[in-house]
Amino acid sequence: MAAEGRRGDSPRVTVSFAGFNRAWAAWIGDRLERFGWQVVFQRWNPPVQVPLDVALRDLLLVEGRILVVLSDWYFKLGPRTDAEWNAALRSVVAPNAHRFAAVSVAPEPMPTAAAAFGGTTELWGIGAREAERRLMHVLGASPVAVSSSDTLGGRAVPRYPHDQPHVWGGVPRRNIRFTGREETLQHVYDLLQRAEPGAGIATLLGMSGVGKTQIAAEYVYRFGSEYDLVWWVPADQRGTLRQRLAELAPALGLTTGPEYGERLRAVGNALRRGDPYRRWLVVLDGADDPGPISDLVPSGPGHVIITSQNREWAEHNTALHEVPVYDRDESVAFIRRRAPRIVPEEADQLAAALGDLPLALDQTAGWLSDSQMTVPEYIGLLGSGSDLDAGLRVAADFPMTYYTAFSILLNRLRETVPEAVELLRLCAFFAPGAIPVQLVRGIPSASLPEQLTGLMDDSLRWNAAISKLVQYSVIRWDTPDEESDPENSGTIHVHRMVHQTVRDGMPKDDQELFSRAVRRALSAANPGRPADTRRWSRFAKIVPHLDASGALASRDADMHQLIFHSLSYLYLAGEYTSGINLAERTDRAWRQVFGPDHPLVWDLASQRATLLRATGAYRETERIDRLVIDRLGAHRGPRDLTVLRAEEGLGADLSGQGRYDESLRVNQRVFDTYLELVGEHDPRTLNARHNLAASLRLLGRYEEALSADRTNLRARRELHRPRHALSLGSEHDYALDLRLLGRYDEALSVMEHSAETHRLVMGQDNPQTIAAELNLAMCVLRAGARGEAHAQLSALLERAERVLGDTSPLTLAVATCCSFVLRSHGQLDLARDMGERTAERYRTGLGELHPFTIGARANHGLVLRAAGERQSSLLLIEECLADMTGALGPDHPWTLGIALNTGAARNLEGDVEGAAELSRDTAHRVARRLGRTHPLCLSAQVALATDLRGLRQREEADKVEEEALSGLIATLGSQHAHTVSARSRVRPHWDFEPLLT
Repeated sequence: MAAEGRRGDSPRVTVSFAGFNRAWAAWIGDRLERFGWQVVFQRWNPPVQVPLDVALRDLLLVEGRILVVLSDWYFKLGPRTDAEWNAALRSVVAPNAHRFAAVSVAPEPMPTAAAAFGGTTELWGIGAREAERRLMHVLGASPVAVSSSDTLGGRAVPRYPHDQPHVWGGVPRRNIRFTGREETLQHVYDLLQRAEPGAGIATLLGMSGVGKTQIAAEYVYRFGSEYDLVWWVPADQRGTLRQRLAELAPALGLTTGPEYGERLRAVGNALRRGDPYRRWLVVLDGADDPGPISDLVPSGPGHVIITSQNREWAEHNTALHEVPVYDRDESVAFIRRRAPRIVPEEADQLAAALGDLPLALDQTAGWLSDSQMTVPEYIGLLGSGSDLDAGLRVAADFPMTYYTAFSILLNRLRETVPEAVELLRLCAFFAPGAIPVQLVRGIPSASLPEQLTGLMDDSLRWNAAISKLVQYSVIRWDTPDEESDPENSGTIHVHRMVHQTVRDGMPKDDQELFSRAVRRALSAANPGRPADTRRWSRFAKIVPHLDASGALASRDADMHQLIFHSLSYLYLAGEYTSGINLAERTDRAWRQVFGPDHPLVWDLASQRATLLRATGAYRETERIDRLVIDRLGAHRGPRDLTVLRAEEGLGADLSGQGRYDESLRVNQRVFDTYLELVGEHDPRTLNARHNLAASLRLLGRYEEALSADRTNLRARRELHRPRHALSLGSEHDYALDLRLLGRYDEALSVMEHSAETHRLVMGQDNPQTIAAELNLAMCVLRAGARGEAHAQLSALLERAERVLGDTSPLTLAVATCCSFVLRSHGQLDLARDMGERTAERYRTGLGELHPFTIGARANHGLVLRAAGERQSSLLLIEECLADMTGALGPDHPWTLGIALNTGAARNLEGDVEGAAELSRDTAHRVARRLGRTHPLCLSAQVALATDLRGLRQREEADKVEEEALSGLIATLGSQHAHTVSARSRVRPHWDFEPLLT
C-alpha cells in the first residue's frame, strides 16, 4: 500500500513517440518509472486529415509533462512539410515550452523545427548509463527512485535499444522506409502477449507482395528489446527450416555433437523449456505449405510469427491476421519517403496505378527516385504495356500491373548495371525464396553464361551488382552468420513475384543457358553419401532448387545421381511426403524426356516404391516392384544389382502384407545372390542380411534373427561407424531380438544407449528414432516398469501422429502398444477407443486377415474381458485364434500368445476342461518353439496350473506352478512384475505387438 501511495503522488509524464521508435519509448518509460515517474505512452500517428496544430494541442490535454521522442520518423509521419511543422510548433509548443521536453534517438540532425522544443537531448550513439543520466537531466530533478518490483507490473525490463538480444540470427536489415501498418503491429503484439505459454503463435496472412515479411521484420525491431533470442527462419521448405533451426544450437550454447539430428533435438527441448531463454521469438518466413512443416513450429514460453499465403494455418493452433494492401494514405506516405521528389498528388496517382501493392510501390518508387521520368510519363508507359519483355505471361494470382511495372524497372536497370540483371536472371533458376550464396558462386567458370564471366571471382563487381538489386528492392540480402554456420557465405532472397516475372520474361534459349549453369552448381555441390547424417544440412540447401533449375528434365548423368541421392536423403531423414512428391515429379519429367521404358524410369520407380512403402502402401509398392523386376530384368538380367534392389523391395512389400513365407524366400534368394556377386562385407549384402533377419523375426524365428542381426551389427560398425544410421538400425534390431527372446535386461541395456544415440544423431522426430523409442518403451515395459512405459508411449504416440500422421505403419504400431498399456492401467474407455480405431485402420489398410488386424482385434478382446463383457470377449478371441492359426500356423508365437488368452477366456466362462487342454497344448508348443525358459512358455505353465487347479488336479498343478515360478525367478528375478503376479496366482495374458520391417 505504501508503494501505491508513493506512485499516486508521483509526477506524470506522457511519452510521445513514432511507432518506428517504440523500442526507445519502452526503455525510456522503464527508466522513468524506476525513478518514480508515472508514465503514459502515446504513439504519434495523427491522421493526414487532422491539422498538425490540432494534433499537438491534443497532447496538451494530458496531465503533467510531455516527453517527445524525436527522430526523422516523428516529423515525416503523414508525411508533413517543414513549413507545416514550423507553423504548428510555433503556435502550440513554443507558448507551452514548460510542458514539453524532447530527446533525439536518431543519428541524423533534427529539422530546424525541433528548436521549438527548446533544444533536444541526444540519446543516440551513447551507452545506457549516460543515456539514463541525460534523460533525467532533460526532465529536471527526478523523484526518489523506487524498487524494480514496483515497476512494470513485475515483468522483464526492456533492453537498451542499442543492445541486441543475446541471440540474434538471420533477421533482415531494418527497412528504414517502412510505413504504416501500426494497427497490425500492435494487434500482433497484443495477441502474443495475451497468449498462454505454448500458444503464442501468430500468422501474417496475405497475398504475394503485400509486405508480410517487412511487417514481421519491423515487429522484430520494434519489440525485439523484449526478447533475449530472436531467430529468423526461411520456412518455404521443410529441409531448410530444419537446417536453420539446427543452426540455433551453438548460438544457444548447447553442448551437442556435430550431428544434425542432435542439434535439432537440443534446440527443440531448449525452446520448449525456456532454457536458457524464456523470452524468445522465432519467425517462420514464407511458410506457404503448413502440411510438411507444422510439426516443426517451436513451442514453449516464447513467441512464433509465421508469414504465409495459406489460410490452412488456422487449423494448426495459430491466430491469423490478414494483411491487406496499403490504404491510400500509407501508399502516399511510403512513396514520398522512397522518392521525396514525388509530390503528394502524383504519389496518389502512382499508388492508384499500382493498386497500392507494397512490393510494386517499393520497386517503382525506388527507381523513379533515380530516374528523370515523370510520374505521368511512367503511368502512361505502365498503361500502354509497351515496355513489356517479349513473351511475358501474366499469372492469374498476381496483379497484372506488377508485371508491367517490374519489366520497366528491369529494362532501365539493364541499361545502367547489366551485370545486376544477369545475376538476377541466374537467380531465377534457383527456387524463389532463400538462395545460398555458396551455390550461386560455386558455379564452375566454364558453365557460366558469357555475361557473368568474371563476376563471381571479382568482389567489386559482385558487390556492385548485389547492391543495385538491393537498392531497388529486387532482392533481399542476408549477411552470413559465421558463428552458427561457418560454411554460410550469405543468402540472397528472391521474392516469388520477382522470380516468376524474370523467368517468364526470358527467351527460351536464355532460359536453357541459365538453367544449365544452375544445374552445374547443384551438381558440384552434391554432398554424396546420403546415409551420413552430417551431410543432411547440405542436402537441405540443394533439394529445394532441383525443380526450378530444370534438373528433373536433364539428360546429364550427374543430375540423375544427385536426384537419386536426394531421394535417399529424404527417405532416411523421414521426409516421405517430400520424397514421394519429388519422385513423382521426376517420373513425369523422365517419361517425357526418355520414354516410359527407359531403365532410368524403372530405377526411379524402385526408389519411389521405397518411399511409398514407408507410408504403408504395400499393394501399390508390390505392383511397382514387380514391374521393375520384369522390365529391368528383361533388359539387364535377373542378377543385375538394380534388379536385386527391386527384389529387396518386393520382400518388404510381401512382409508388409503379412506374406512372411514368401518374403523369406525372396530375401534369402537376394542375400545368396549378393553374397556371390559382391561378397560378404559389401553394404548391399549387409542390407540383404538385415532384410532376411526381419523375415525370420516376423516368422517367430527369433534365435535365427538374433544371429543374423548380431553379425550385421558387428559388420556395419566396422564398415561405417557405430553412430552411422545403418549401424544404429542394426543395433535396434539386435535389441528387439533380445527382447522377443525374453532377455529383457540385456535388451534394455542396449536400447537405453541406442535410443539416446538415435535422438542425438537422427533427431527426435526421425522415424528411425521413433521406432527406437518404441522399442525402448517396450523394453521398459517388459522389464516391469509399467508406469514409466506408459508415460513414454503416450508422449511417443503424440509425436508419431504429429510427425507421420495417424495412419502411418509406425504410428499404428505405437498406438497398438499404447492401447494395451492403457488397458493395464485401468483406463478402459481410452484403451477401447484407441484399440478399436487402430484395428479398423489395420483392417482398412491391410485387410481382415492380416496378422496385424487379427492381433489388434485380439487385444480388443482383452479390453472386452476387462470391461466385464466375457462372452463377447471369448467369441472374439476364439475367432482371432482360428484366424491367426490360418494365417501363420499353430506354432507361431503370435498364435501361441492368442492361445494363452483364449485359455483364460474359456476358464472364465466355465469351460475349464477346454481351457486346460488348450493351455497344455500351448505350453508344449511354446517350449518346443521358444524354449522352456522363455517368458511366454512360463506364462503358459502358470495358466496351465490355474486350469489344473480348477479340475482339482492339485498335485500336478503345484508341480507345474513350482516349475514356472522357479523359471521366472531364474530368468526375470523374484521381484519382476510377472514373477509377483505368478506368485499371487494372477492368470497371465499376452498382448499383441506389431513388428515392423
